[in-house]
Amino acid sequence: MSQCMNILIIADHPDFSRTVVSRWQTERMVPAFTVVSATVWRGTANGIDLAILGPEPITRLLPVLEALDASGTATLCLVNESAVMQTLRGKFPRVLVLRGHEGWPDAMVLIGTEVLRRLQAHARARSAEDAAAVAQRYATLGRYMLEMRHTLNNVLTSVLGNAELLLREPGALSAEVRDQIDTIHSMAMRMHQVLQRF
Repeated sequence: MSQCMNILIIADHPDFSRTVVSRWQTERMVPAFTVVSATVWRGTANGIDLAILGPEPITRLLPVLEALDASGTATLCLVNESAVMQTLRGKFPRVLVLRGHEGWPDAMVLIGTEVLRRLQAHARARSAEDAAAVAQRYATLGRYMLEMRHTLNNVLTSVLGNAELLLREPGALSAEVRDQIDTIHSMAMRMHQVLQRF
């Protein structure tokens, strides 16, 4: 994981939180943890990349999972009963439900790490798509400018040619008109130089 990810641990049992955090600290990249009790948590998951729920009675899990599911937060949930596991999988298909067994901390960290990597890959892909869209707009503008360059050069050639013809007849024009035509000629030359850069 290249950037710091944020994990919210929701559990009433402090041993669960300590086990998850201490097991995760053996990994190369350690995310930032916020630990809160299931009875205290008020349903906000702003800035959270992954929520981990400890084994709680289903009456406590359901409102927490409903709030997390509504916010679209990736969620891992540890349960101790297979009936609870089946109920949660049926009601919340996006939630990864793990059954408590001897190696659950290793499984949770492995799955959690993969979820965070997937979230980062998705964020990088979205960023690349945005950059590609911006590049496409610039490319379209560039193609348009190249197509218009020829047309603008033709117009400038006509303006420059007529200005030069008028400036060759010094006695036919007043000094004021001559200055204005000289200005037209100078500005047309500057536009021509700008177009040559494209």
